[in-house]
Amino acid sequence: MIKPLKNVRVLDLTNVLAGPFCGHQLALMGADVIKVETPGTGDLARQLGADPELNGRLMGLSFLAQNAGKRSMTLNLKKAEGKEIFLRLVKNADVVIENFRPGVMKRLGLDFTVLRQHQPRLVYCAISGFGQEGPLRNLPAYDQIIQGMSGTMSITGDPANAPYRVGYPIADTVGGLTAAFAVAATLADHSRSEAQFIDVSMLESMIATMGWAVSNYMNAGQEPRPMGNENSTASPSGTFKTGDGLLNIAANKQEQFEALCKVLGRDDLACDSRYSVREARLQNRLLLKEQIERALAGRPAIEWWPLLTDAGIPAGPIYEVKDALAHPQIRDRGMIATFENVPGADRDIRVVRSGVKLNGDSPAVDTPPPILGQDTNALLEHLGYTREDITRFNKEGIV
Repeated sequence: MIKPLKNVRVLDLTNVLAGPFCGHQLALMGADVIKVETPGTGDLARQLGADPELNGRLMGLSFLAQNAGKRSMTLNLKKAEGKEIFLRLVKNADVVIENFRPGVMKRLGLDFTVLRQHQPRLVYCAISGFGQEGPLRNLPAYDQIIQGMSGTMSITGDPANAPYRVGYPIADTVGGLTAAFAVAATLADHSRSEAQFIDVSMLESMIATMGWAVSNYMNAGQEPRPMGNENSTASPSGTFKTGDGLLNIAANKQEQFEALCKVLGRDDLACDSRYSVREARLQNRLLLKEQIERALAGRPAIEWWPLLTDAGIPAGPIYEVKDALAHPQIRDRGMIATFENVPGADRDIRVVRSGVKLNGDSPAVDTPPPILGQDTNALLEHLGYTREDITRFNKEGIV
């Protein structure tokens, strides 16, 4: 299997979602990711998830989702010897990622200016809600806060219920992906001769993904509005009722609209001046939707889907998560990994991999999510500490 980051070592100081998700993407690409955690409790995500028993074992399902392939080391960075150990780790690392509030690493005496003295080519990635500068830099930021402040919630839902939160932590996830891309891109710069500081703002990362909506506002003065399942740029394009169930249809092109009319037995719609051209359809989208749903009422969604796709019309059912995971398109392409009898969880654990393939293979990691601190002693020995040192570190709460 291709592992493009196989020679990269990452020190992952992050917690909960955005940072750990970044580290997981790097691990899937082959990086050696060492998760540096607080002794006793570790990443807060270890206590989060739908299974209280696993939360109590510090192997919460939220943690299991994005920490496979990493090694875990506990280290108290508030103690002098803990800092010394971390600096030894940095000397042999390529990347440090952290998602503390701006200023925390400086107060610990482990900020970028210090670490680059120990590793002159270090890639240091700081992930925060608002970035390292600006009037909001010191505010705490969780996913829902960023969703609200980025404008995402204001255009999610329909006019009757917006603003609405996206149904999963999209801001954290986008922030993590943005950070992973920035780290990989920096590592790919072979002309780099000095340490680099990457400042990832979750707020800015989210706004960057809203390109179409933002562009319409900045350049055409069209303020984005919630439209439910409708498509602001095309019609008919959205979710439609059928004789049984809902169906997504995206007849965005003229030829697709005309093909849809033919399949539905409503060629008259393609000739109607209210719908015959794109701009007219946008102006009369609700009337058009009503006409289409009348025609769709004659069959269930499961029958309409192949009829439409065979005619070149983009369409698809609306699955629940369980249905999407069970579909052979996902099930049989290596998207799901299973780790058997995972230590600490004492059961099989399934996790999703990345959404890419390299030469036909899904990037994968070899080891399950780690028990808190399971690699501490081995890493300390590798750094040159004796068994007596390690025993003392444990007694004094350094590890």
